[in-house]
Amino acid sequence: MTKIIADTTCGLPLEEMAAMGVDVIPQIIIFGDHPYRDDNEIDTPTFLAKLQESKELPKTAAPPPALYEPIYRACVEAGESIVIPTPSTELSGTFRSAEVAQENVPEADVHLLDTRTIAGGLGVLVKKAKEWADAGLPADEIIANLDALRQREVVYFLVDTLDYLHKGGRIGNASFLIGSVLQMKPILALVDGKVTAIEKQRTSAKALARLKELVLEECPQGAESYITVSHCGGQERAEQLAADLTAELGRDSIPVYVVPPAIVVHAGPGVISVSFFKAESRI
Repeated sequence: MTKIIADTTCGLPLEEMAAMGVDVIPQIIIFGDHPYRDDNEIDTPTFLAKLQESKELPKTAAPPPALYEPIYRACVEAGESIVIPTPSTELSGTFRSAEVAQENVPEADVHLLDTRTIAGGLGVLVKKAKEWADAGLPADEIIANLDALRQREVVYFLVDTLDYLHKGGRIGNASFLIGSVLQMKPILALVDGKVTAIEKQRTSAKALARLKELVLEECPQGAESYITVSHCGGQERAEQLAADLTAELGRDSIPVYVVPPAIVVHAGPGVISVSFFKAESRI
């Protein structure tokens, strides 16, 4: 058997992951000198309230290796292999934490994958990993399947301001100037795990409309696109976008997830994103 370990940056509801039997590691949110686990000490609504009250931007920290080690040891005792799809190493230190824990528990059969993504797309990979584990696939085959799938992912997103990405070092000065000096609204993407500005629009409404156009141009129809919408603080806008895409793509529904605090620290309130997977090449 293979154990799947996720972390909160995948954006899946904690109760859903518990029901699936996926172990979840928290990210750490730091306001001043006070750290909070984002699985049981702070959620997104509480985080947003604290953010409004705080004079300084909070910080994030990757989960300490000590949070992984008890799970590794339990898997050793149970004779289980471990698969961990982590958020992009360009955006998070989670991969390194899981790797250090592996060094501390060398007898554990741990298989790590830097997925080069985060949020909704990472959530899809976690769910697929669990599906394959339940089907009896060995850990190395699950990793190979995940790696093939993650290379087909496309992520577009919008933010209300680039200040958070800039201050957190997640976007370069040139892209920051697009939005701050010219007062433009860039459409952002994750390209090989890095935040990249790909287009710019003059208003938020035009940026959202263009984001929808890009998705409809590139997203395959059918369930295997695994399309998701994620947001923070914009439930109505996210649900309307999901409804529009559902109708245009001929889907029954599109999951809408709330972006966890560790991502909001760097993207800012008001972020909205769409993740989907291109069709597999038949060549």
